[in-house]
Amino acid sequence: MLIDPPVTEPIANLQAAVGLLEALRQHGLERVVLCPGSRSGPLALAAGGLARRGLLTLSTAVDERSAAFLALGSSTASGKATALITTSGTAVANLLPAAVEADRSCQPLLLLTADRPRRLKDCGANQTVNQEAFLQPVCRWLGCGPDDGLAGASNVELQGLAEQAWHHAHGWPGPVHLNLAFEEPLHPSALEQEAFWRSWTAMEGTHHDRQSVNAVQPPGSGVALNESPIPRLDPEQPGVVVVGPWRGLPQTRAAFDEALLSWQRRSGWPVLVDPLASVPVALSGQVRGWDLLLPQQLPLPAGLARDQLQVLRLGPLPASRRLEAWLNASSGPQVLITEGEPRSLDPLQKAQQWSGGLALWLQHQQVGDGAYAVPALTQVLADAWQQRDQQLMAWLEQRLPFSGLVSEPALMQGLARCLPPQLPVMLAASSPVRDWQAFALPDAKGRRCVSFRGASGIDGTLSLGFGLASVQGRTLLITGDLALLHDSNGWLHGSAAGADLPLLVLLIDNGGGGIFQQLPVPAAPAQAFEQLFAMPQSVDPLALAAAHGVPGRQIACLEDLPQALEWGLAQAGPALLRVCTEREADAALRIVLRREVQALTMAESSVQP
Repeated sequence: MLIDPPVTEPIANLQAAVGLLEALRQHGLERVVLCPGSRSGPLALAAGGLARRGLLTLSTAVDERSAAFLALGSSTASGKATALITTSGTAVANLLPAAVEADRSCQPLLLLTADRPRRLKDCGANQTVNQEAFLQPVCRWLGCGPDDGLAGASNVELQGLAEQAWHHAHGWPGPVHLNLAFEEPLHPSALEQEAFWRSWTAMEGTHHDRQSVNAVQPPGSGVALNESPIPRLDPEQPGVVVVGPWRGLPQTRAAFDEALLSWQRRSGWPVLVDPLASVPVALSGQVRGWDLLLPQQLPLPAGLARDQLQVLRLGPLPASRRLEAWLNASSGPQVLITEGEPRSLDPLQKAQQWSGGLALWLQHQQVGDGAYAVPALTQVLADAWQQRDQQLMAWLEQRLPFSGLVSEPALMQGLARCLPPQLPVMLAASSPVRDWQAFALPDAKGRRCVSFRGASGIDGTLSLGFGLASVQGRTLLITGDLALLHDSNGWLHGSAAGADLPLLVLLIDNGGGGIFQQLPVPAAPAQAFEQLFAMPQSVDPLALAAAHGVPGRQIACLEDLPQALEWGLAQAGPALLRVCTEREADAALRIVLRREVQALTMAESSVQP
């Protein structure tokens, strides 16, 4: 039996959509990405009206998958959730990759999807699917409007829905899905819209500093932080600090940096920092070349056994198999501190994890604020490791001169020397992030480096870069050819009318999946590797960019890099620089460099106490 739809005035859908977005704006919503659709029409009209009044920043996109990554990049850069609006059906399924990354990288994201009312569910109605279940496994929270349509929600209900969504997206940062039914007729007439906006007034004030956006006890952690045992380490005994990629709320970053500096000053421990940690403070014990030096070139001094070395780990593990092996072989105490992340971040199963954040952990260590002398054995350890680090950087500068044909290791070292010091860099989650970690050792401290390694996918690389640039301004994206091609629709964000997003893309084109060339992936016959793993493509990336109105240049040798960067960074909008490298030769070069580093004869005097 068909159920007659409730009588709904067309303007009621617009009123409800505006009410929801206004309530979200009161909590801090600033940016919206909109994809086309009919069922989502009320939300589109609401977002457009608020944007015209300068109350929201609105971007439009035709591809929901790329649009979701654009919103995720924007959220990551700002520290506040960007809202993505889509229509119903398979549009919602396209949001899953970005939702997975937002979940694993702990970034706030609001996914607003329009849906049919309950009466049209499970009866064969067009474009009606169980979309409310698509994203739920990876979302912090699923919120729904009234079954018969959002127009039936009161102002109190809309405000409550917005507060819950914002709270769950930012307390323990991650994606939130609001699935919103809209009953027909969906679209008020132009006259009705004009009358509505003439009589409409914005809410006064905002609640940006509400408690709901501050750190709260993460759901599902099972035990309150003040009841969880707080692990201890002894700063009077030798140890090492490993700083992984930053995953925390923006408002806690300053306290984290100060706590890291305080612990290093108090303990004197050497510090191994992942570039994705973007540590802005000067750390006297920092070892930049740890990824190349481990394991043999970072020995322990005589008198210090492996079971005596303490390890303070901060956040997720860096992407380094050598570091993982070294930590796994260490039998001393390991403590892992996360910034509110309740899930285990210890694939090695070696550390005692505590989720209350470094600043609070340091308070409970009772180390004091006075001046302390670093213990002799710790000083020997730190001095020896830093001496080897300096020797490595001098050796690399000679081994990888900034001239001639481009190899990927030499490119990373050259970029670290010639990039503007405050230019943010995004690294594709494949070879670029690993090469930057290993070879970009001259890079100045304080640069913001981002790589979306929560799930380490490449499916939204270009759109993520545009999302970052939409908030933080001029940004450099370093990517491989398959990662760029995988998200070629991302170029639409840069060529949209009035976009002019200042993203410079440096494409390392090695004719396929270069990361697989570095992994033990045998294939017989030899040609099978190209077909099954490398998968080189015949697309001309410069022509593809030009088809989207994006200018590009080819880099022939390392000497061309400074001038090409200067040209690219001077463009008002996006630009593409392409450099071609030899995939097999560079894979072999990485192996040779690591072997040569481990075989280097370095000064041993400082290793003896």
